Amino acid sequence: MTPAGAAAQALKKYNRHVGSWSVGDGASLPLSIPLHPPTEAQALASLPAAVAWAKSWEGTADVLWTERRWASLGQQRIPERVQLDTPAAVAAFAGKTTHWQRASSRAQTLLDSVPLPHRDGFATAVGRSAVELAALAPADFTRLGGVLEWIRDHPASGLYIRQLPIRGVDTKWVQKYRSLVTRLHEAATGGSGLGLADKPDLVRVRFLDPGLAPGGLRDLAAPVTELAAMALTPDVVYVFENLESVLAMPPLRGAVVVHGSGYAVDRLARIPWIRDLGVVYWGDLDSHGFGILNRLRAQGIAVGTALMDLDTLEAFKDLWGHEPKPAVGTMQHLLPEELAVVEQLAVLGNVRLEQERINWTTAMAVLISTQR
Repeated sequence: MTPAGAAAQALKKYNRHVGSWSVGDGASLPLSIPLHPPTEAQALASLPAAVAWAKSWEGTADVLWTERRWASLGQQRIPERVQLDTPAAVAAFAGKTTHWQRASSRAQTLLDSVPLPHRDGFATAVGRSAVELAALAPADFTRLGGVLEWIRDHPASGLYIRQLPIRGVDTKWVQKYRSLVTRLHEAATGGSGLGLADKPDLVRVRFLDPGLAPGGLRDLAAPVTELAAMALTPDVVYVFENLESVLAMPPLRGAVVVHGSGYAVDRLARIPWIRDLGVVYWGDLDSHGFGILNRLRAQGIAVGTALMDLDTLEAFKDLWGHEPKPAVGTMQHLLPEELAVVEQLAVLGNVRLEQERINWTTAMAVLISTQR
C-alpha cells in the first residue's frame, strides 16, 4: 500500500460519511488501513524497493509502526497500518481538512438553531445535506440561515418569493436553493412545504368559436381557478398534447381546444365546464399517450379519443418512432380496444406515432367528425 493509495481509501471513506460525521455520528470510525508490508523474503528479493517503500511513510501522521527481527536483515522498523480515529484525522489524511472544518461548523450552526423536539430529524436532514452546505459561499450560507429562521417564524405566510422581506434573498436565490431550504425547514419543524404562494397553474385554451371567447379573447393561458369560474357551454372540448396542433385548429362552431400538458392533465377535472361536458382527447399514439388518457378518465371525466386506434397506427406505419421508456403500471380506465392498442405497441417493439406526424388534413377530417 502506497501513501497515495491509503489517501484514496481515506477520501472514499470521507466522502461516504462526511454527512453523518458532521452531525456527530461517528459509528463508522475508526478507519484502519492495513499497509501490507513486505515479508522478509519479499524484502530480500527486492531490497531497494522495500527500503524506498518504508521511507515513503516516514513523517506521515497516524501511521502505526512495528518492530520486526529478521534473520537476514536484523531489527527492522516497518510501517504496518494507518489508524484514523476521528473525522478530522480522516479528513486530514484525505486532504480535506478545510472542507471538513467548513462542513462540521456549518452543521453545528444549523443544529444550534433548532429547538430540541425536532433535533434528531433535523440532524438527519443536515447530514444528508452536508456536502451541499459546505459548497455554499459564505454569504449564501448566511442567507440560508436567515431564510430558515424567517419561514420558521412565518410558516403560512402565503407570500410569493418576490415578497420575502429578507435582505439579499431574491427570487433566483430561492429558486436555486428551494429544495435545500424545503428539506431543512420540513425537518426542523415537522411541517410540510414552505407556506409560500405558488405560481398560478395556467392552462392554455383556444376558443375556436368566437361566441364562446370571453371579452373576445380567443387564445389565453389562465389559472385553473379562473377558468373554473367561467360559465361556458361548448359543444365539444378538445384536449391535445401537442401545442402546435392546438394552435393550428381553425374556427369551429361550439368548440374549445385545451393544451393537455402531459400528466398534469388531471387538473382539468377542476374546471366544471370541462368535467361535466367531457372531452375528445388526442395524444401521441404511444404508451404515455394512453397513460395520460387513463389519468384523465381517473378524474371522472368522460373522455373519447381521436386518432388513437389501430387503423391510424397502421396507416402511418412509415412514420413510427421508438419509445425509449414506455409507461409502466395498470391502465384500468382504458377501454378494451384501447388496451389492445397499448398491447400492440409493445408487441411491435415499443413503437410510437407522435400526433404531429399525422397529416393535418387527415387529422382535421377525423376531429371535425367528433363534433356533436
